[in-house]
Amino acid sequence: MNKELTEEEMRRALFGNGEVSTQASTCGVQEVHLDVVIVPPAKAVAKKRVSKAFTPRLRVTLKVGNEFEGETYEIIHEADTLSTLLAEQEATKVARKKFRYVEVISVKSM
Repeated sequence: MNKELTEEEMRRALFGNGEVSTQASTCGVQEVHLDVVIVPPAKAVAKKRVSKAFTPRLRVTLKVGNEFEGETYEIIHEADTLSTLLAEQEATKVARKKFRYVEVISVKSM
């Protein structure tokens, strides 16, 4: 194998036959205009909603009230998650909007 290659041999090795590229460059440059028509969609296709067979839900029971050691009420909040921590946080956040004292009693799967 020859260790000293000429520039022409290196070009042929990397890019293939050099004659094709020289022929293409010597030909007259022709401008090609393609008629491209962009057609907007006639109507947006409504996505079909897949009915979920099972929605993970947790039922959080809270004891709420506005007075310290006063009258309390039980509230049930349903959360669409499997995480008990997220369900508790969501339920207490909703209950704090109306009540001052909130206590989580239980978190059960539905």
